[in-house]
Amino acid sequence: MTATLRALIVDDEALARSRLRTLLGDCTAPAATVAAEAAHAVQAMDALRRENFDVVLLDIRMPGADGMSLAQAIASLPQPPAVVFVTAHSEHAVQAFELEAVDYLTKPVRLERLQQALQKVERLVQAVKGLQSDLTSEHLVIQDRGRTERVPLTEVLYLKAELKYVTVRTAGKSYILDGSLNELEERYPQFMRIHRNALVARRAVRALEKHFDPEEGEGWALRLNGIDDLLAVSRRQLSAVRDAIAG
Repeated sequence: MTATLRALIVDDEALARSRLRTLLGDCTAPAATVAAEAAHAVQAMDALRRENFDVVLLDIRMPGADGMSLAQAIASLPQPPAVVFVTAHSEHAVQAFELEAVDYLTKPVRLERLQQALQKVERLVQAVKGLQSDLTSEHLVIQDRGRTERVPLTEVLYLKAELKYVTVRTAGKSYILDGSLNELEERYPQFMRIHRNALVARRAVRALEKHFDPEEGEGWALRLNGIDDLLAVSRRQLSAVRDAIAG
Protein backbone atom coordinates (compact mmCIF):
# COMPACT_ATOMS: atom_id res chain seq x y z
CA MET A 1 0.00 0.00 0.00
CA THR A 2 1.33 3.43 -0.96
CA ALA A 3 1.74 6.07 1.74
CA THR A 4 -0.62 9.04 1.74
CA LEU A 5 -0.55 10.63 -1.71
CA ARG A 6 0.74 14.20 -1.95
CA ALA A 7 -1.59 16.30 -4.09
CA LEU A 8 -1.30 19.69 -5.77
CA ILE A 9 -4.64 21.34 -6.57
CA VAL A 10 -4.58 23.76 -9.51
CA ASP A 11 -7.79 25.76 -10.04
CA ASP A 12 -8.42 29.48 -10.41
CA GLU A 13 -11.61 29.28 -8.32
CA ALA A 14 -11.04 29.30 -4.56
CA LEU A 15 -14.41 27.61 -3.94
CA ALA A 16 -13.51 24.75 -6.29
CA ARG A 17 -10.16 24.27 -4.53
CA SER A 18 -11.91 24.25 -1.17
CA ARG A 19 -14.42 21.61 -2.27
CA LEU A 20 -11.68 19.41 -3.70
CA ARG A 21 -9.65 19.79 -0.52
CA THR A 22 -12.64 18.61 1.52
CA LEU A 23 -13.21 15.62 -0.75
CA LEU A 24 -9.56 14.62 -0.56
CA GLY A 25 -9.80 14.72 3.22
CA ASP A 26 -12.55 12.08 3.00
CA CYS A 27 -10.52 9.72 0.79
CA THR A 28 -9.12 6.70 2.61
CA ALA A 29 -8.06 4.06 0.09
CA PRO A 30 -5.65 5.54 -0.69
CA ALA A 31 -5.55 8.59 1.55
CA ALA A 32 -4.37 11.92 0.14
CA THR A 33 -3.18 15.18 1.56
CA VAL A 34 -3.20 18.60 -0.12
CA ALA A 35 0.47 19.54 -0.08
CA ALA A 36 -0.05 22.77 -2.05
CA GLU A 37 -2.56 24.79 -4.06
CA ALA A 38 -2.20 27.05 -7.09
CA ALA A 39 -4.59 29.46 -8.82
CA HIS A 40 -2.80 29.41 -12.20
CA ALA A 41 -0.06 27.71 -14.16
CA VAL A 42 2.82 29.93 -13.01
CA GLN A 43 2.05 29.25 -9.35
CA ALA A 44 1.70 25.56 -10.11
CA MET A 45 5.09 25.31 -11.83
CA ASP A 46 6.73 27.19 -8.95
CA ALA A 47 5.30 24.62 -6.54
CA LEU A 48 6.35 21.71 -8.77
CA ARG A 49 9.93 22.97 -8.90
CA ARG A 50 10.06 23.30 -5.11
CA GLU A 51 8.39 20.06 -4.05
CA ASN A 52 7.54 16.56 -5.16
CA PHE A 53 3.92 15.57 -5.65
CA ASP A 54 2.27 12.27 -6.50
CA VAL A 55 -0.67 13.83 -8.30
CA VAL A 56 -1.79 17.17 -9.75
CA LEU A 57 -5.55 17.75 -9.73
CA LEU A 58 -5.81 20.15 -12.63
CA ASP A 59 -8.55 22.43 -13.94
CA ILE A 60 -8.50 23.21 -17.68
CA ARG A 61 -9.87 26.73 -18.16
CA MET A 62 -7.75 29.18 -16.19
CA PRO A 63 -6.31 32.66 -16.77
CA GLY A 64 -3.02 32.56 -18.65
CA ALA A 65 -1.80 29.12 -19.72
CA ASP A 66 -4.65 26.63 -19.57
CA GLY A 67 -4.59 23.18 -17.99
CA MET A 68 -3.66 21.43 -21.22
CA SER A 69 -0.54 23.59 -21.63
CA LEU A 70 0.35 23.05 -17.99
CA ALA A 71 -0.02 19.29 -18.38
CA GLN A 72 2.48 19.38 -21.25
CA ALA A 73 4.93 21.33 -19.07
CA ILE A 74 4.45 18.86 -16.22
CA ALA A 75 5.22 15.93 -18.54
CA SER A 76 8.63 17.46 -19.30
CA LEU A 77 9.69 17.48 -15.63
CA PRO A 78 12.41 14.98 -14.59
CA GLN A 79 9.98 13.12 -12.28
CA PRO A 80 6.50 14.21 -13.34
CA PRO A 81 3.57 13.56 -11.02
CA ALA A 82 0.38 11.93 -12.29
CA VAL A 83 -2.18 14.35 -13.75
CA VAL A 84 -5.91 14.08 -13.06
CA PHE A 85 -8.02 16.69 -14.83
CA VAL A 86 -10.89 18.11 -12.78
CA THR A 87 -13.07 20.32 -14.94
CA ALA A 88 -16.62 21.39 -15.74
CA HIS A 89 -16.00 20.80 -19.44
CA SER A 90 -16.29 17.24 -20.71
CA GLU A 91 -15.30 18.01 -24.32
CA HIS A 92 -11.56 17.97 -23.56
CA ALA A 93 -11.43 14.34 -22.41
CA VAL A 94 -9.88 12.91 -25.59
CA GLN A 95 -7.13 15.54 -25.63
CA ALA A 96 -6.51 14.95 -21.92
CA PHE A 97 -5.87 11.25 -22.40
CA GLU A 98 -3.61 12.01 -25.37
CA LEU A 99 -1.52 13.90 -22.80
CA GLU A 100 -1.43 10.68 -20.74
CA ALA A 101 -3.65 11.96 -17.96
CA VAL A 102 -4.43 9.27 -15.40
CA ASP A 103 -8.10 10.29 -15.21
CA TYR A 104 -10.61 12.97 -16.21
CA LEU A 105 -13.21 14.05 -13.66
CA THR A 106 -16.11 16.39 -14.36
CA LYS A 107 -17.45 18.81 -11.78
CA PRO A 108 -19.19 18.45 -9.44
CA VAL A 109 -16.85 15.64 -8.43
CA ARG A 110 -18.27 12.73 -6.46
CA LEU A 111 -16.18 11.23 -3.65
CA GLU A 112 -16.43 7.73 -5.13
CA ARG A 113 -15.16 8.94 -8.51
CA LEU A 114 -12.27 10.85 -6.93
CA GLN A 115 -11.33 7.79 -4.91
CA GLN A 116 -11.21 5.71 -8.12
CA ALA A 117 -8.89 8.26 -9.72
CA LEU A 118 -6.57 8.17 -6.70
CA GLN A 119 -6.46 4.38 -6.88
CA LYS A 120 -5.18 4.69 -10.45
CA VAL A 121 -2.56 7.17 -9.23
CA GLU A 122 -1.56 4.79 -6.44
CA ARG A 123 -1.02 1.93 -8.91
CA LEU A 124 1.10 4.22 -11.09
CA VAL A 125 3.21 5.35 -8.11
CA GLN A 126 3.81 1.74 -7.08
CA ALA A 127 4.78 0.77 -10.63
CA VAL A 128 7.26 3.65 -10.91
CA LYS A 129 8.82 2.82 -7.53
CA GLY A 130 9.12 -0.81 -8.52
CA LEU A 131 10.86 0.13 -11.75
CA GLN A 132 13.24 2.50 -9.97
CA SER A 133 14.04 -0.20 -7.42
CA ASP A 134 14.79 -2.68 -10.19
CA LEU A 135 17.03 -0.20 -12.00
CA THR A 136 19.01 0.67 -8.89
CA SER A 137 19.26 -2.89 -7.58
CA GLU A 138 22.51 -4.32 -8.95
CA HIS A 139 23.21 -8.00 -9.51
CA LEU A 140 25.99 -10.23 -10.68
CA VAL A 141 24.82 -12.74 -13.28
CA ILE A 142 26.39 -16.11 -12.50
CA GLN A 143 26.48 -18.97 -15.02
CA ASP A 144 26.86 -22.30 -13.24
CA ARG A 145 26.47 -25.72 -14.93
CA GLY A 146 23.69 -24.63 -17.26
CA ARG A 147 22.00 -22.55 -14.58
CA THR A 148 21.86 -18.74 -14.66
CA GLU A 149 21.49 -16.99 -11.32
CA ARG A 150 21.26 -13.32 -10.35
CA VAL A 151 23.16 -12.68 -7.14
CA PRO A 152 22.33 -9.29 -5.53
CA LEU A 153 25.43 -7.21 -4.84
CA THR A 154 24.03 -6.45 -1.40
CA GLU A 155 24.65 -10.13 -0.53
CA VAL A 156 28.22 -10.27 -1.84
CA LEU A 157 30.92 -10.04 0.87
CA TYR A 158 34.04 -10.31 -1.25
CA LEU A 159 35.36 -10.93 -4.77
CA LYS A 160 38.62 -12.80 -5.13
CA ALA A 161 40.63 -13.48 -8.29
CA GLU A 162 41.52 -17.16 -8.76
CA LEU A 163 43.48 -17.90 -11.97
CA LYS A 164 41.09 -16.95 -14.82
CA TYR A 165 38.01 -16.65 -12.63
CA VAL A 166 36.65 -14.59 -9.75
CA THR A 167 35.23 -16.20 -6.62
CA VAL A 168 32.05 -14.43 -5.52
CA ARG A 169 31.44 -15.05 -1.81
CA THR A 170 28.16 -14.50 0.03
CA ALA A 171 27.40 -15.50 3.60
CA GLY A 172 25.91 -18.78 2.45
CA LYS A 173 27.63 -19.74 -0.78
CA SER A 174 30.55 -19.29 -3.17
CA TYR A 175 30.13 -18.77 -6.92
CA ILE A 176 32.53 -18.67 -9.84
CA LEU A 177 32.32 -15.62 -12.13
CA ASP A 178 34.08 -15.33 -15.46
CA GLY A 179 35.38 -11.76 -15.30
CA SER A 180 38.09 -9.29 -14.37
CA LEU A 181 38.64 -8.01 -10.84
CA ASN A 182 39.77 -4.66 -12.25
CA GLU A 183 36.54 -4.27 -14.21
CA LEU A 184 34.46 -5.17 -11.14
CA GLU A 185 36.36 -2.62 -9.02
CA GLU A 186 35.76 0.08 -11.59
CA ARG A 187 32.07 -0.72 -11.96
CA TYR A 188 31.15 -1.21 -8.29
CA PRO A 189 32.68 1.44 -5.98
CA GLN A 190 30.95 -0.17 -2.98
CA PHE A 191 33.79 -2.72 -3.09
CA MET A 192 37.25 -1.82 -1.76
CA ARG A 193 40.57 -3.19 -2.97
CA ILE A 194 42.49 -4.87 -0.12
CA HIS A 195 44.94 -6.93 -2.16
CA ARG A 196 45.92 -7.36 -5.80
CA ASN A 197 43.58 -10.38 -5.85
CA ALA A 198 40.69 -9.27 -3.62
CA LEU A 199 37.88 -6.74 -3.26
CA VAL A 200 35.63 -6.60 -0.18
CA ALA A 201 32.23 -5.01 0.40
CA ARG A 202 32.83 -1.89 2.48
CA ARG A 203 29.67 -2.51 4.52
CA ALA A 204 30.91 -6.00 5.48
CA VAL A 205 34.24 -4.94 7.00
CA ARG A 206 34.41 -5.97 10.66
CA ALA A 207 38.04 -5.88 11.89
CA LEU A 208 41.66 -5.56 10.82
CA GLU A 209 44.00 -7.88 12.68
CA LYS A 210 47.60 -9.17 12.71
CA HIS A 211 48.01 -12.33 10.70
CA PHE A 212 50.81 -14.72 9.74
CA ASP A 213 50.68 -16.05 6.20
CA PRO A 214 52.95 -19.00 5.28
CA GLU A 215 53.72 -17.43 1.91
CA GLU A 216 53.81 -13.72 2.76
CA GLY A 217 54.92 -13.92 6.39
CA GLU A 218 53.80 -11.49 9.11
CA GLY A 219 51.08 -9.15 7.92
CA TRP A 220 47.49 -8.04 8.27
CA ALA A 221 44.15 -9.64 7.47
CA LEU A 222 40.57 -8.46 7.28
CA ARG A 223 37.68 -10.14 9.05
CA LEU A 224 34.21 -9.69 7.55
CA ASN A 225 30.74 -9.92 9.02
CA GLY A 226 28.88 -13.14 8.31
CA ILE A 227 31.81 -15.48 7.46
CA ASP A 228 34.93 -16.91 9.14
CA ASP A 229 37.28 -16.31 6.18
CA LEU A 230 40.31 -14.12 6.84
CA LEU A 231 41.43 -12.10 3.82
CA ALA A 232 45.02 -10.92 3.51
CA VAL A 233 45.57 -7.16 3.24
CA SER A 234 48.58 -6.06 1.19
CA ARG A 235 50.98 -3.45 2.56
CA ARG A 236 50.05 -1.21 -0.35
CA GLN A 237 46.35 -1.23 0.60
CA LEU A 238 46.80 -1.20 4.39
CA SER A 239 46.44 2.56 4.82
CA ALA A 240 43.23 2.72 2.77
CA VAL A 241 41.75 -0.21 4.70
CA ARG A 242 42.55 1.46 8.03
CA ASP A 243 40.91 4.67 6.83
CA ALA A 244 37.79 2.75 5.75
CA ILE A 245 37.49 1.06 9.15
CA ALA A 246 38.02 4.36 10.98
CA GLY A 247 35.45 6.27 9.03
